[in-house]
Formats: sequence, structure tokens, C-alpha cells
Amino acid sequence: MRKITIIGTGYVGLTTGVAFAFLGNKVICMDKDEEKINNLNKGIILIYEPGLEELLTSVKNNVEFTTDIEYAVNESEVIFICVGTPSREDGSIDMSYFKEAIGEIAKVINGYKVIVNKSTVPVGTADWVKEEIKKCFKGEFSVVSNPEFLREGSALKDFLEPDRIVIGVEDEIAKKIMSEIYSKINAPKVITDIRSAEMIKYAANAFLAMKISFINEIANICERIGADVKKVAEGIGLDKRIGPYFLNAGVGYGGSCFPKDIDGLLMIANDHNYDFKLLKAVAEVNEYQQERFVRKIVDTLRRENGNTVAILGLAFKPNTDDVRKSPAIRIIKRLIEEGYKVKVYDPKAMNNAKKEFEILGKLYLDNICFCDDPYETVKDAYVLAIVTEWSDFLKLDMKRVKNLMYKPYLFDGRNTFEPKEIKRLGFYYEGIGRKSF
Repeated sequence: MRKITIIGTGYVGLTTGVAFAFLGNKVICMDKDEEKINNLNKGIILIYEPGLEELLTSVKNNVEFTTDIEYAVNESEVIFICVGTPSREDGSIDMSYFKEAIGEIAKVINGYKVIVNKSTVPVGTADWVKEEIKKCFKGEFSVVSNPEFLREGSALKDFLEPDRIVIGVEDEIAKKIMSEIYSKINAPKVITDIRSAEMIKYAANAFLAMKISFINEIANICERIGADVKKVAEGIGLDKRIGPYFLNAGVGYGGSCFPKDIDGLLMIANDHNYDFKLLKAVAEVNEYQQERFVRKIVDTLRRENGNTVAILGLAFKPNTDDVRKSPAIRIIKRLIEEGYKVKVYDPKAMNNAKKEFEILGKLYLDNICFCDDPYETVKDAYVLAIVTEWSDFLKLDMKRVKNLMYKPYLFDGRNTFEPKEIKRLGFYYEGIGRKSF
């Protein structure tokens, strides 16, 4: 058993802290947000992550929550930094939360600690961390890079049953401690130097984003030649060198990781005078895919003199309430800018979506209707667009959906339905790269 502190209680920090407590460690989760900490002390989780609230309840004796960073640092031997590192408007990485956390740790550190960077940070950050702490603390400490690979919606499983655990470390003491912390998890451990560990996270997400953009380009060609991208993806995915994952054509990737990490890796490349042409194309294809989806809807509305679109799905993926960089938000924004009314529904992400549009302003709020259920959403709509592939949507009474719509146009941005079946019900159906029957 180790005493572990987690700095930051967002998706990554809270999942990490609860999972480490489940593994038998004593965990302190620290956050500056008093309201969030008060809620967590009551067992209330303000994010949606399947299984997390139940697991927190079961390990409550092994985890505590505090806003006191001095207490959190001094009471533990291992400090995990799990604060946000979002993208700025220019694509650079906003390190302000991370730097603030390191500055606070440096002021209160009272003995040997292993300081673990779990936040996604630029390559070379660990060197900066060491220099900053040395300004305030003259004793021994270690800095480790331990990137996270948690997918929202399956974060607990990803932590406890990972494909691999990456540990960037420079000394044997920290290596031994980190190996013990993860000893109960049966997964390959990649022990490497710190800079390689920092790079692995960026490289992994960039490669997965590349697969998504690639299959979307293939889907667009499939539409022109009459092929079915689902069959194409199946055919290439069975090749073990390629694999079946991240080959689902759609309106592109979103969320808090892929867009940010691609921007971050491009910035790292630029800072080192390297023109990463392939990664630039990955980002361009993703933007094009969403704009292409909007143009299809707009062309239909103009042809039918329609004025209302129903959007099902606001989260960037199913099983989360996260709308950060969600394709749905961009698609809705563009439709409103084109002059259309939009009705929306999501099983979990409604509150977060409302906050996004409140930030965007009056134009968007005046032209969006947040509905209580899918059937209210589709009523009198000219077009229905599926933008997040929630399994709930497969359970809808599609005959009722069709009868509620003013015109039964269905644009399936995630290839949720089978074209032949949905057309049999009388819909005008268009998926992404799907063969028309």
C-alpha cells in the first residue's frame, strides 16, 4: 500500500484516484474548487463516467478529498499531477494550471517525493519541473512521466485493464516505487526515458486520429463509387497489421484529447522546425468532414424550403457528458449561422451543451431548442441528424419518428442504422460512405 496524492479531480484525476484506492492504496484527491471537493466529500460526482460513482462509494474509506495542497503533498510519497492542459486559440498548449500546481508543490514539499506528470504535457516538461522545484527545495525528489490513456465512457476499465502502462523514469528508486504502484495491474509495462514517455501519448493519439481521418476519406470515395465503407472497413480491419479499431466512418473526432493533442504535437513539431505534413492533413480532413455534413443538410433544407433540424447526440462520443470539441456543437453552430432552427437532445450532455451555447451568445440560444426526449426533438423537423452514436437511439420507434417529422430526411453521421432497413420505413436516408439500396 502506498500513500498517493492526486492533484486535479477532473475525468483523469478522479478516475485515477478512485482506481488507486480500489487497488488498496490510501489516496488524497486535491482540487482548488471548493464546491467540487464539498460535493465529492458527500459522494456526489459532477461528471458522468459509468461505474465511477459506485466505485467511489465502495472505496470511501481509502480516499479523501481536500483543497489543502500542503496537507495533500506532505501526507503522500507519490504526487500525480492530473490537471487540465487545454489548447489555446493558436493551438499551443495552455500550461497555466500545470505550472500553478508545480509552483504550489515546490512551496510545500517537505521530503522525498515522486512527482508524476499524468497530464498531457509538451516533451521536455519534466526537465522544467525539476528546475522549478529545485528553486524552492534542496532535498531529493524524482520526476516521472506516466501518461494516461483513458477513454471517457470506459475510463475505469482502461485504468484497471489497460493495453499498456508507460513509465518514463530516470532513477531506480522512482522506478521501484512506480512498479509497485502498478504491480496489481496485469498489463505490459513500458519503462523508458522521460522524453520518450512524454512523446508516446502524443504519438498514440495522433495515430488513432489519423485512422479516423483515413477511413473518412475512404468513406467519401465510397459514396462516389457506390461502395459501402462498413464492408471496406471490415475487410481491411481483419488484417492484423491494421486492426479493426478506429475505422468507423462518421463526422470526425472530437473531445478533450484528439484535437488538443494533435494541435500540441503540431506545435512541438513547429517549435523544432519540422513540417508535419501528414498530421496537418489529419486535422484538415476532420474539419472538412464536419463541414461536408453541414452542407448536405443545408442543401436538403434549401431544396425542401425547410427551416428546422433535429439533432440527436451532443456529447463527442457515447457514454459521456463531455461536449468539449464535440462535432455536434460545431455542426449546430454552423446550421444556426446558415439561418436554421435546431432542436437537440442527448441522454447525458444537455447541461454541458447549454453552457457551451450560453458562452457562444444570444444568436445561438435564440435558435436552439433543448428538448426533453427524442420524440419531442424530431417533431416537425425537416431533417434528423444523428451525431453521437448512443445505443439509446437504436431503441427508438422509428415509425413514430417518421410520422412526427415534417419531412423524413435522416442524415446518419455515425452510421447508426442500416440503410436498407431504415429506407424500408420510408426515410430518405444518407449515412457516411454507405451504399445506397
